[in-house]
Amino acid sequence: MRVLFLSAWYPTERDKMSGLFVAKHKEAVERQGVDVRVVYTEEKGLGYWQSMRKQLKALWQEGWKPDVVQLNVITKNALIALYLKKRYHIPYIIVEHWSGYLPENGDYQRMGMLHHLIARLTVKNATEVFTVSRILGEQMQRQGLKHPHYSIIPNVVDDFFYSAPSPENRAIGSHKRLLYVGCFDEKAKNVKGMLRALKLLSEQRQDWHLVIIGTGVARSECQEYASAIGLPDKLHTWLGEQRPDQVSEWMHHTDALILFSRYETFGVVAAESLAAGVPVVSSKAGAIPEIVDDACGILTPVEDEKAFASALNQMLDSSESYDKEYIRQKGQQYSYSHVGQQLKRAYESSIKNAPHT
Repeated sequence: MRVLFLSAWYPTERDKMSGLFVAKHKEAVERQGVDVRVVYTEEKGLGYWQSMRKQLKALWQEGWKPDVVQLNVITKNALIALYLKKRYHIPYIIVEHWSGYLPENGDYQRMGMLHHLIARLTVKNATEVFTVSRILGEQMQRQGLKHPHYSIIPNVVDDFFYSAPSPENRAIGSHKRLLYVGCFDEKAKNVKGMLRALKLLSEQRQDWHLVIIGTGVARSECQEYASAIGLPDKLHTWLGEQRPDQVSEWMHHTDALILFSRYETFGVVAAESLAAGVPVVSSKAGAIPEIVDDACGILTPVEDEKAFASALNQMLDSSESYDKEYIRQKGQQYSYSHVGQQLKRAYESSIKNAPHT
C-alpha cells in the first residue's frame, strides 16, 4: 500500500520540531508495512507550487503513484489533494491538528472567504475526516465543515515513555517533584497564570520542587516573572529545551505533570505522562478532559488559579495513591502500534470505497 502525505508542516533541518506529530504518524504507518512518501516545501508564493509540482512529477516518473493521500492540516495543500482525486481518482483522508478552529484561538474565523470555501470543499470531498481530538472535530463542524464521517486519530507518544524508568536520581531536591513541559506561548499555555498559582501554593507549603522544560519567545520573560511575583527560587528549576528521551527521564521521576493551558488541540505531554504512569494536574483546556480522567489526575476550570493551587496541594498529598498501571494502560492508545493500525484501517477503507481508477 502506497500513501502520499501532503503536509502543511513537517520537520526540517531548520526547524526539527515543526510538524513533528506528522512525522510520527508517518513512522507509525511505516511500522505497519505501509510505503509512505512526503511531499512538502517551505517555499512561499509561486515557489511553493513549483516545488510541489516538481516533487510529484519525480514520484510519477519513478513509477510511484499513491493508492491514497493523507492531507495533514487543510491549507493550500488541499488543492493538490482535490486535483489528485479529480484527475487520478486517488482518494484522500484528512488528519487535522490545527488549533485555529477552537474559539479560544479564533484564527480560522479570521481567514478570508476563499480559505473557508476551499476548506469546505476539501472536507466535503474527503473519504473521512480525522481530528486529533473530539473537541477539534466538533469545532470544525460548527465552523461549517460538514462531513458524515468524523473520527479521532490521536498523536503518537514515543516508545521510551512506555519503557521502565532508570533508577531514581533526584538530583534536584528531595521533595515531591512537579514537572511542566511545553512551549512558552502565553496565549495558549498561560504559564504566568500557572506561576501565580504556584506562588499561592508556596504560601501554604514548600515541600515540592518544580522542574520546567521547554523553550519559546516568552521563556526568559516567564522566568523573570517568577522572581517578580516572589516565587521562591529554591522551588523551581528552568532547564530549557531537552531531547525527548531526556523529557522521558524527567517524566518517569516526577510525582505529577502540571499544565494550566487556556486551550489544547490535543495535549501530547499529558499523553506522554500517562504512558509513563504519572498523574496529571491540569486545567480543563480543550482536549485535556479526553485524555485525563479522575483516575489519572485532577482537572480544574480554565484560568482558575485558586482552584489550580488547591488541586496541586491535593496532588502533593495523594500522588502515591494513583494506580500507575491503570494510567499506563490508558496511555497505550497513543502508542505507535495503536495509532498506526488505526491509520492503516482508514487507508484500506478509503481504497475499498474509492471509484475505480
